[in-house]
Amino acid sequence: MNQMLVSVRYEGAKREGMGLPMSALWLEGSALHGAVRGEELSGQDLVKLHLIGNLEDGSTLPLRIDGVTQGSGVDQDLWAYDVSFQDSKTGAWHPICTTADGSALKAIPLEGTWNYKEGVEGGGSKIHDNTVFTFACDGAALAKCVRFGYKPWQSVGGVSLEEHHQACTRLIRADFCGNGTSYTQDGNWVNLYDTQSVQTDSEPWVAEAEWTSQGATCFTSHTRATQPVQCADGRLVTSCGERFSANTLIISETPPSAQP
Repeated sequence: MNQMLVSVRYEGAKREGMGLPMSALWLEGSALHGAVRGEELSGQDLVKLHLIGNLEDGSTLPLRIDGVTQGSGVDQDLWAYDVSFQDSKTGAWHPICTTADGSALKAIPLEGTWNYKEGVEGGGSKIHDNTVFTFACDGAALAKCVRFGYKPWQSVGGVSLEEHHQACTRLIRADFCGNGTSYTQDGNWVNLYDTQSVQTDSEPWVAEAEWTSQGATCFTSHTRATQPVQCADGRLVTSCGERFSANTLIISETPPSAQP
């Protein structure tokens, strides 16, 4: 897959062996549901479901669900899928989500899509679009934040976690400026906790930044940044992270051993 998969269409889904395309496909949380001939399908019923993926250049890509896994315990509402794409030249199927060594990873469906551009206004932002959804690969920010407990379809204490999920994606990528630019690299540790106690402060570390869905409202000199942060002017605040400021959703910390 040479182009980035940016979204998946609800329209055009078809399950092998059923002849007719789905009359409807929708998400309930992270669980896909479909309907054909008046019958509702979900869970293992959707194995061998063929879908249409949208690539960043505007072209499309055939996708197929090869496996379905439901979480357990507090994650019973968390569904993950084994998804593959078809190579246009060979016709072979390959996983859309892989580790560095090529091992397959699962994908979590999330409503809407995201702006994957970097260094521009709107970069990294969620786009609400009821015609598409996103397969969030395990190991990447969108899925990591769901597995941290920031399930955008849930609420805690009457507060929707959708904005917390988006703030978490900014935090994980160290997108301090909220324009899609990541200032960190794999392997850097971070501790995080939030206003709704989905994650609680578990480490005696040093404050890094305060986060909203738009990026960091402020940060300290103790960041994971691997290059100068372009929006540092006005946001570099010594007292940042001492408490939850207005509009702050999540606070991040870095290990003392990583401090300058």
